[in-house]
Amino acid sequence: MNWPEVPIQEVCLEAVDCVNRTAPIVDYETPYKMIRTSNIKGGFINTTDVKYVTAETYERWTRRLVPEKGDVVLTREAPLGQVGRITTDEKIFLGQRIMHYRPKPDAVDSDYLAYALQSPVVQSRIKSTGFGVTVEHARVGDCLNLKLPLPPLDVQQRIGLILASYDNLIENNRRRIELLEQSARLLYKEWFVHLRFPGHEHVKIVDGVPEGWENGSAVDAMDILSGGTPKTTQADYWGGEIAFFTPKDSTDSLYVMATEKTITDKGLQSCNSKLYPKDTVFITARGTVGKVNLAQVPMAMNQSCYALVARAPVNQYYLYFALVEGVHKFKSQASGAVFDAIVRDTFKRIPFFVPNSALIEQFTLLVEPVIKQVENLTIQNQKLKVARDLLLPRLMNGEIAI
Repeated sequence: MNWPEVPIQEVCLEAVDCVNRTAPIVDYETPYKMIRTSNIKGGFINTTDVKYVTAETYERWTRRLVPEKGDVVLTREAPLGQVGRITTDEKIFLGQRIMHYRPKPDAVDSDYLAYALQSPVVQSRIKSTGFGVTVEHARVGDCLNLKLPLPPLDVQQRIGLILASYDNLIENNRRRIELLEQSARLLYKEWFVHLRFPGHEHVKIVDGVPEGWENGSAVDAMDILSGGTPKTTQADYWGGEIAFFTPKDSTDSLYVMATEKTITDKGLQSCNSKLYPKDTVFITARGTVGKVNLAQVPMAMNQSCYALVARAPVNQYYLYFALVEGVHKFKSQASGAVFDAIVRDTFKRIPFFVPNSALIEQFTLLVEPVIKQVENLTIQNQKLKVARDLLLPRLMNGEIAI
């Protein structure tokens, strides 16, 4: 359907580029959260994995525009073209290289605006404005004059309502996943950090460790395996059925469900990566350093990660939670360049308790059902995203009448 197209700034009350310098952060939690480009992805804004600032910094960085529910954001760089809807009343502010749009209620529906920006046609336009050899980015002027298809307001509202219903389900599942993962992490901390495990009253503590436990480093509890990348110039190595994990695929959740790139059997045979089975622990070694995930399907991986396989009596679930805690503690104590990359020797400096096998089994019996719920909800979300992404372009071009 041939709807008229208008520059985005004409349908917005405000369209501003955020302050283009890094806000001074603090190393403790405050009510004031900084949203970076890495927090914006696929229509959502992650407000949990954030940096914090003082009230004074928040006031200075929101002088141009204070984020409100219903606003829409667009990343100009690193990565280019990611869109998010502001759906929270939290005191958030936007970091650099982010465009901030406040729609005119009588001109454009807020949800429609977010989905129009995510449509293939508009995404193609955003990418075409990008320039830069090392990092692709868009100019502010291009982000103000970006043209959007604009059907009548009632049609916009219906399109927004349909697509937002998918995203609302995804967001509800995400919250449930967050609570489930939090409960498993708290159980791990209660038993293996605070040492309040079942029967702890009757166990002696020797040199800060319960009697019968091994106190060493992460390197003692697992095998550390490497990855590699098939030649990118060899077309028949790419686009196959094998998921290929890189730091870009790491998530803030427990499981990685799918990867941006895939390889063929031929590609796998040509590179230094094995095909690692489901529930292999991946840790990112460069780029986004120290992200820990479980593979939900068999995956190969590139050389910027390590695959970690537990040695008995440790299992993959205990290994995952122990590394999440251990890496967090190591990061908080490390300074600057110390944690710019992970090498094999890094694991020697990450403390690691190995309890007796009976306690690990008891812990696994409690967390395994939680992990299965997380997995099922994550699969549901993946299916919802696929359905939404199939529907979005058909609604945007009028192929589906509403």
